[in-house]
Amino acid sequence: MREEPARVDREWNMSKRHSAKYKLDRRMGENVWGRPKSPINTRAYGPGQHGQRRKSKVSDFGLQLRAKQKLKGYYGNITEKQFVRIYTEAARRKGNTSENLIALLESRLDAVVYRSKFVPTPFAARQFVNHGHVLVNGKRVNIASYRVKPGDVVSVRERSRNMALVLEALQSGERDTPDYITVDVKGMSATFVRAPELAEVPYPVKMEPNLVVEFYAS
Repeated sequence: MREEPARVDREWNMSKRHSAKYKLDRRMGENVWGRPKSPINTRAYGPGQHGQRRKSKVSDFGLQLRAKQKLKGYYGNITEKQFVRIYTEAARRKGNTSENLIALLESRLDAVVYRSKFVPTPFAARQFVNHGHVLVNGKRVNIASYRVKPGDVVSVRERSRNMALVLEALQSGERDTPDYITVDVKGMSATFVRAPELAEVPYPVKMEPNLVVEFYAS
């Protein structure tokens, strides 16, 4: 039975991940996705009854772990198994492992959908892909971790283009589309021009993939 767009919208609004992403903001003490509704904008301390305690000095391992949790969480809270797989691929490639890691994360289909502003959050991007609303070079792909290659065209299926989620995201001035992706708003399609370098990725907060590399290399 085909899911109606309105039903999908309701399911996303009720998703447990909607609150989970804000929990990450509070745990990190940062507005990780740069969203205006983040609780960190008004309450800059961690969750729970001990959230306001004075913070002790963090060890090198603690800093590395925090960097990993923040980067992993930013992309819709990728599972540890998936993240390790991405890191292993980044380390295997020639060049700087930190830069390779970012390039691989930004090449994920759900990341490209999010950067193209077809949906409002990385969490919504994953579900949008999983529910079959996305085409790559004209063919439906429902795997969020699918690796998009330079020159690939990612588009919203025609029957999904009137979803409120999509229309609101495209019209939002909350964030801009990066230079490594070109978007045809009218056609609801985007071309992945190239994998970016860390400095090009529009993270609202500082990401430290070098510490992530240290975490796994230690």
